[in-house]
Amino acid sequence: MVHLSTTAQRPVQPTAWHALESEKVLALLDSDPEQGLSSAEIKERTARFGLNELTGKKGKPWWVKFLLQYKQPLLIVLVGAGFVKFVTGSFVNAAVIWGVTTTNAIIGFIQESKAESAIAALSKAVTTEATIIRNGEKLRLPSRELVPGDLVILNSGDKVPADLRLIKARNLQVDESALTGESVAVEKEVALLKPETSLAERKNMAYAGGFVTFGQGIGVVIATGTETETGKISQLMEQHTNLSTPLTRKFDKFSLNWLRVVLFLAALTFVVGLNNRPFQDALEAAVALIVGSIPEGLPAVMTITLAIGVSRMARRHAIIRKLPAVETLGGATVICSDKTGTLTENQMTVQAIFAGGHQYAVTGIGYSPEGQILQDERLVNLDKASALRQCIRAGMLCNDSHLEIKNGRWMVMGDPTEGALIAAAKKAGFLQNELQQERPRLDSIPFESDYQYMATLHQTPRGKTIYVKGSAEAILKRCTWMLNDGGAIKPLDCLETLRETTIEREVNIMARQGLRVLAFAKKFVPDNQETVDHADIESGLIFLGLQGMIDPPRESATKAVQACQQAGIQVKMITGDHAITAQAIARRMGINKNGAVLAFSGAELAHMDKEELANVVEDGVVFARVAPEQKLRLVEALQSKGEIVAMTGDGVNDAPALKQADIGIAMGQAGTEVAKEAADMLLTDDNFASIEAAVEEGRAVYKNLIKAICFILPVNGGESMTVLLSTLLGMELPILSLQILWLNMLNSITMTVPLAFEPKAAGVMKQPPRDPKEPILSRSRVGRILAISLFNWIVIFSVFETVRRSTGNIDLARTMAINSLIAGRIFYLLSISQLIPNLIAKMDGTLEENVDIPAIGLGIVGAIILQIIFAHVPLINDIFYTAPLTFNQWLTCLVVGSPMILWAAIVNRFDPPN
Repeated sequence: MVHLSTTAQRPVQPTAWHALESEKVLALLDSDPEQGLSSAEIKERTARFGLNELTGKKGKPWWVKFLLQYKQPLLIVLVGAGFVKFVTGSFVNAAVIWGVTTTNAIIGFIQESKAESAIAALSKAVTTEATIIRNGEKLRLPSRELVPGDLVILNSGDKVPADLRLIKARNLQVDESALTGESVAVEKEVALLKPETSLAERKNMAYAGGFVTFGQGIGVVIATGTETETGKISQLMEQHTNLSTPLTRKFDKFSLNWLRVVLFLAALTFVVGLNNRPFQDALEAAVALIVGSIPEGLPAVMTITLAIGVSRMARRHAIIRKLPAVETLGGATVICSDKTGTLTENQMTVQAIFAGGHQYAVTGIGYSPEGQILQDERLVNLDKASALRQCIRAGMLCNDSHLEIKNGRWMVMGDPTEGALIAAAKKAGFLQNELQQERPRLDSIPFESDYQYMATLHQTPRGKTIYVKGSAEAILKRCTWMLNDGGAIKPLDCLETLRETTIEREVNIMARQGLRVLAFAKKFVPDNQETVDHADIESGLIFLGLQGMIDPPRESATKAVQACQQAGIQVKMITGDHAITAQAIARRMGINKNGAVLAFSGAELAHMDKEELANVVEDGVVFARVAPEQKLRLVEALQSKGEIVAMTGDGVNDAPALKQADIGIAMGQAGTEVAKEAADMLLTDDNFASIEAAVEEGRAVYKNLIKAICFILPVNGGESMTVLLSTLLGMELPILSLQILWLNMLNSITMTVPLAFEPKAAGVMKQPPRDPKEPILSRSRVGRILAISLFNWIVIFSVFETVRRSTGNIDLARTMAINSLIAGRIFYLLSISQLIPNLIAKMDGTLEENVDIPAIGLGIVGAIILQIIFAHVPLINDIFYTAPLTFNQWLTCLVVGSPMILWAAIVNRFDPPN
């Protein structure tokens, strides 16, 4: 931190601002407590400190990002093969090989750049404003323009724009959970604190990112941007993107293993080739085997498939920051989700009322005034239920919040609990403005945690009345009267017995349902009383009733939870709320493990070692009162059990858990910038249903990737077998390295990319998660690849030898061998895609989704056009050593490839593609 006074113009050690008197703070910052900063000072400080915004480390230059696309082992070997060709004088071959690797790099570079641009646009779209005092005037400015020394006015509903030392506070409460992990709003004051006071206990400070839930205050800015406490944590975060996911790790392992085999076979081919052919021809055979064995198109197809998955997820409110995360989601075995706002509506709703000895139900969700008050499922006449009417009215009068419509949705300006009370009163027909005019407030006692109640004094038509709301324990012990059903005041003769048998029983019933219970009471006072004090409500209160409220589950989230559990994915709720409330929500949503809803508190977790925690985390469903740092332990414990973990979070302190999880999911609306930076995925609607949708898309993407691999590799297998056997037998190569590149890049990509557009297979969310340890090439897939490779080798070899011997034209023989291979590939593509099943389903009307059926068809047409160019364009003939075909020769290629229909059908029985 930099002191700004004339006596301190150079950087000094960070100041313990909370341990300084507010006058001293203002003096150090050269700020006037009434006038604020002047225009000249603002200009100088803006130039000196910069804008009040978080700035990450400078990103890599574009050319570095482009070069990093070449880090895949298979591409490195291809670049090397191109270099060998260049050195030996085969410049065209070298240019084509390098063109292939450059195409892959360009595709990857473009997709990463698009993802970064989308994230940058998202962060720019989120702006906040602050109310400040400058030149003695109150102004409303973007928070990024704040500088140290600015005076900031805080009101209920404001977001704290920078780190502040409070100089005035009136009933000020700030939610700092994003920074400290404390779920309860902190009551603020201006009193001096000890220097060693911990961050979470600095009551005379307000930190950037906090949210004012109640009261008013004024603070002086002591830190902005990266110098704030949030900024310091952000700076500690690693800025680079970690692309290590189960898919990339498996692909890297597969690439290295494949590479070892390829290099061994290439060396063998070269050494054997030297015995029966010239050096140049032996080198061509080795390079042909390398080029034929390496699936050049696979990285590009993988990138395109993942990018299409990103696009589909974005349409379902999930923005993917890192491409491989698409597939990882599909393999998730556990989803750890926040409760508030993700599983629930994040809008407190009164659902039960007890008044006059009767129970009432309240319909409707959230802060919308739409709903009814029912008794035994019948609409209540409030004119005949005086106790109920007075209980509801007390909830609206003893209240400091109000409701507004923003973007077509009712929102609370103030405390969510008070918003629920207002919504319930509106359902009963009360209007807040009219009620406040009819019964104006004269004085109030704000809610304090020490007393657990709030009280307001009103002028009413029947004289002055105090209304009180608070916890049932705090209110009931102060009550000596109650209202009966008709509203008459009734003495409590058997007080203790009555409380135990009626009111306390109702409190317990509501609590077991996960409802937060508030009690309401009133007291008549003399007409000459102008203020209200704690002593006024120590006794003699008239009990009015109870209101039970809850943040209800989202209907879409409940369905999504059921879909996840049906798909074999465990759902675990992690919340800062009470265990009873969380369990009740879990039961409502059907979140369970083998029918049980086991809950553990953060305090219980704190006393567990790693082994105990690993056992508990498997059986537990609800983890309540969990501190953000405990989320990290939960993720590690699940991963130690071999689970693929998706974790949601929105706070600054959630960042370590988000980074540790296989998939970190941040809230796009409620999430802090630090959480978003640490996450792999952002939810634009903060809804659990979007996670389930993303998992579904992830599973579909993985299936399409496997199809792509099983489509590409058999061609490489057939090509490799052809080159190797030809070399060992001392025969002419049936296929050259340049022709292999044409097949592996242009033709393969043209026919493989449409697989990325394949729709989700029916029942994709009814299958259990795949085994995280399952390799990309399982035993059945290896069998598939070998079987199709064998067919491809037979086609290439037989057609080449037959045509070469019958015509003596090697170029024609190679052209017909390649086109016969393509004909077989087309039939194979149709056998693994959903094109034909979907066409049949569309015709008989059983296909519900409007899927993109033409993709595979367009790919096939594109492949045919490419092969016509390959055979009939003179320039291509010269470069790739091909020859034109007659109609009968084309027909022969088609007939030779057609047995693939039967061969693929047999393979599909042992390894179903869908």
